[in-house]
This record gives sequence, C-alpha cells and structure tokens, in this order.
Amino acid sequence: MSVPHELRRSRGPGTRANGAIVGPARLGRRTKDLVRRLGPDDVAIVDHADIDRVSAEELVESGVRVVVNVAHSSTGRFPNPGPLELARAGVRLVDAPGSPLFDLLTDGEVIRVEGGDVWRDDSLLASGTELHPETLEGALAEQQGRLSEALEAFAENTLLHLRDEAEGLASGLPLPPLRTRFRDRHVLVVARGPGYKSDLRMVRPYIRDFHPVIVAVDGGADALREVGLRADMIVGDFDSVSDEALRDGAELVVHAYADGPAPGAARLERLGLGFETVPAPGISEDVALRLAHEKGASLIVAVGTHFNLVEFLERDRAGMASTFVTRLMVGESLVDAKGVSRLVSRKVGIWPLLVFAGAGLFVIVGAVLASPTLRNVIESIFRAIANGLGL
Repeated sequence: MSVPHELRRSRGPGTRANGAIVGPARLGRRTKDLVRRLGPDDVAIVDHADIDRVSAEELVESGVRVVVNVAHSSTGRFPNPGPLELARAGVRLVDAPGSPLFDLLTDGEVIRVEGGDVWRDDSLLASGTELHPETLEGALAEQQGRLSEALEAFAENTLLHLRDEAEGLASGLPLPPLRTRFRDRHVLVVARGPGYKSDLRMVRPYIRDFHPVIVAVDGGADALREVGLRADMIVGDFDSVSDEALRDGAELVVHAYADGPAPGAARLERLGLGFETVPAPGISEDVALRLAHEKGASLIVAVGTHFNLVEFLERDRAGMASTFVTRLMVGESLVDAKGVSRLVSRKVGIWPLLVFAGAGLFVIVGAVLASPTLRNVIESIFRAIANGLGL
C-alpha cells in the first residue's frame, strides 16, 4: 500500500494536516497501570475488552489523544458507556481486535495513526476501526434494550457462585489483631471505582466534620494521596497501589483467597513492610466493608465502590455473590458517598456570620472615631433623623 510522501519518516509527535496522529507508542495490557505514564503526545496501546468508565475517565485525564485497543472496546455483553465517554472527550478510539501490536512494537517507538490504521514509517502494522460517538451511541442504545438478557445471565452465574461461597460468606471473617480501631466510629472506604474522584470531592466536608477511619482498597490509597489525604488502612491484593502509598504508614491487610494463597504478600515482603492476612471469598472492597462492619463501625461511607448492575458487570466476573451478600450484611450501616454529600450541610453557620459582622462593625466604628469629618457627617445624619421625628 502506498503512503503519501509527507507522512513518511515521522520524526516526532503531533497531528498532521490530514488528521494523522504521530507519537510514541505506550503499551500496557493493564490500563490502570498504563495511565500513570501516559502523556498528551503518546499513543496508548491497550488490551482491554469492555473499557470501563473508570479507565475511560483516567485515559481522558491523562491527555492522551488516541487509544488503540487490540480487544473489543465494547463486546456488547452489557450497556458499557466507557468507550462513548472516550470518544465524546475527543479521544480517537481505534478497535483492532487480534492485532499483534504488542509483539510488533516496543514502548516509546514512534508510530502514526491514520483513521483506524497504525503505521510505523512505511509499514502498516494494523488496520482497525475508528469508533465515532454516533456509532457508539447507537450501540449503547441497543445494548440497553438487551439489558434483561445480561441481567438474567448475571443472576444465574451469581447463584452458582453463591452455592460455592455460601459457607465462607455466612461465617464471619477470620480477623487478625489490628491496631486500627473501628468500634463506634465512622469509616470511609475508598475504592478506585466509578466516580471516585467526584465522590472524594463531595465528602471533604464530611471528613472534616466527622474524622472517619479511612480504609483504602488497593489503588484507593493513591486516589486519597492525590487529594491530600492518607489512608489509616489499606486492604487488597496490592496489584494496583504504588510503593509510595504503601510506605505512608497505613496498616496493611492482604486479601487472601479463601483456600489460602495471598498474592499480595510477596510484594510487601520484598518491600520489607509488615502486614496482616485475611482469607475471604469475593473482591477486596467486600473484605474492607465486612472488616469495618465486624469490627463495630457505626457508619460505613463508600467511595468508588460498586452499587449498580452495570458497575457489577464491568468487573467481568462470572458472578458477584460475595458483593451481594456483603451488602446485605452491612446494609444497615452502609451509605454511598453521594448520599452523604447531600446530608452534610454546606451552609455557613450563624457564628461565623456573627463574627464577620462584628468585625465589620468594629472597623466602621474605628474609622468614625479616627476621622473628625466622618464624625460630623454621622452627627448631622442623627440630627436630621431626630428633627424629622420631632425629638
């Protein structure tokens, strides 16, 4: 295939006159890790079936202008708004399922994306499909119409897992001794899930007023650091949290599989960090919620956790039995962060207003006493008022 002369021998990042985007390729099979090293000039190469909303939000925030996915960005299993969010934000999203880009490219190698085609100099590496907002909107509407099918399959799979996990879910967690105290305290559980950044902004007044115990789920610890907060405890398998967050002094609890293996333990041992282990079925955010509940928390506020069907389906697990049962267990004390933001009043109290008014009055009185001209004006006003009233 011939290539226009002006597009050959790409030397640097940028957008060509015909809309081709040139930049260094950044490869990452785990999107949540890749976004940490993406910049506006990069071309993101991902392997992410059903790009979820959180990943879409983080890709947009990285400033990247083009994402090439070697999987289907939306498989049609469920109504997935992630790809549409990317396209609406102006990111060029190209689907090239099955493309060997991870084998053909090295990280940092300069490539060119024209429409849905990926080039290295004169070589066509992959020919994909550019996904436009209009197409994605139509696909999303169609998927919404088939939501009942996804719900039925999801429910069946969840019931199958519930039979396997019932005993472990019904019994309490095997809790180790912990230095963090939960009894009769509010607990804020932060996961890096859908809408976590806006949730954290909304609960800042709540954190200020109630000083809850803050429990991060894996990468939730980095989300807290980004807004100037620190976790009291981090729970997870530690596959998506930075070394810096782990060294912040939080108590570390490794979520182990119910049958014993604890994948996150090896990393903490390499870092020389102490930790406790809790074996349990389900996902790490379930463990964090159950731990707070069983340790006597009076209220649990959830940030970025999974609360609706689409969010459950985005997890791409066969079933979410543990998540359903966990929410049944802690339901009486569990509140979503969005609800808390509506309960915590942001109105200014009466005392700050009185202090402000008093300070203003003090300044006015001081100015009057210090200025003979102002005193004469004030006296003239009072005399005119008295004369008008016949005093």
